[in-house]
This record gives sequence, C-alpha cells and structure tokens, in this order.
Amino acid sequence: MSAEHSPTSLDGADDRIVAGRAADGDVTAFAVLVRRYTPIMRAYTRRILNASADVDDVVQEAFVTAWQRLSELEDPGKVKSWLMRIVSRKAVDRIRARRPQVSVDDVEPSAPAHSSPARVAETRAGVDALGAALHRLADAERECWVLREVGGYSYDEIAEEMGVPVTTVRGLLARARKHIIVRMEEWR
Repeated sequence: MSAEHSPTSLDGADDRIVAGRAADGDVTAFAVLVRRYTPIMRAYTRRILNASADVDDVVQEAFVTAWQRLSELEDPGKVKSWLMRIVSRKAVDRIRARRPQVSVDDVEPSAPAHSSPARVAETRAGVDALGAALHRLADAERECWVLREVGGYSYDEIAEEMGVPVTTVRGLLARARKHIIVRMEEWR
C-alpha cells in the first residue's frame, strides 16, 4: 500500500479530498470519514433517541446509506452536513417505527349518552368533513397539522420530526389551518 493510501495520510486531509476519494470507491477514505464522524453522529442520534439502545444501529445504517449514495453528494466539502442529514432521517424513521400510527379517520368522537341521534349524526358529519379537509392538504401540511393538533407536539418537535426548520413548520401549519378553516366554515 502506498503512503498516499494509508489511513494516516488521509486522517488529516480535508473533507473535500477524503469524501471525493471515498466517492470514487476508496474504502480507506470512507473509513476515515467513519472514524471522523462516528462520535458526533452517535451523540446526535443519542439525543434524538433519548439514549436508546438503537443508537449504534442507526449510525451504522446511516453509514451504509452514505456508502451506497456517496456518488450523489454534490459538494464533497459538505460531507459532514450530508452525513448528519442521513443519520437524522434514520433516527426519525426509527422513532416513527416505534410509535403507533393513528389515522385521523380512525378517531371517532364519543358522544355523551344524553346526546340525541341527530347530534350524534351531526358530530360524525363534522368529523367526516374534517377528514375530507385533511385529505385535501398536501402531505407535509397534513403531517404538521396532525402532529400539532392531534399529537400535541411543539413547533420544535415537529421541525425535528419532519427534518425541516421551525419557520417551515410555522408556514405549513398556517397554510393547513387556513385551508381547514375555509373548508370547515359551515361547521362553525
């Protein structure tokens, strides 16, 4: 093995060089990236998963995905942020897999025993109208609205869950609420 391919010669190299070589199939260069970024990726994943036993699995899955998709990295100098986005998505996927999924369609309001059949029918029609309004939303808007209004998530939690900035969450929620208000006007 020549000196330029030994791990010690690449350990101090710039991300752009190391990631570029790894993208060209250099396993040694990829190993440098793994050594360089495993600690920060583990710490980040540990925070998202609340120190779960899944941390190492998620980081490993992120590196497998990175190796498979390294050719898609447009700017090798930004490999750190690219790796962090991958591990973030993997961690959120792990959280979603653990969390029971509830469809808005499955949520039926419970009518008080003293409610008349007409009131029960009206309530069900209102829920159906809300379900229809939600189905007309863009996927991101619907996910945001459900996380906030049904799940009780904070804006920061929604941003983390969806992998978007808090400002995007605010915009998505504003559009979703406006749409729902317009669609539900007759139910006021």
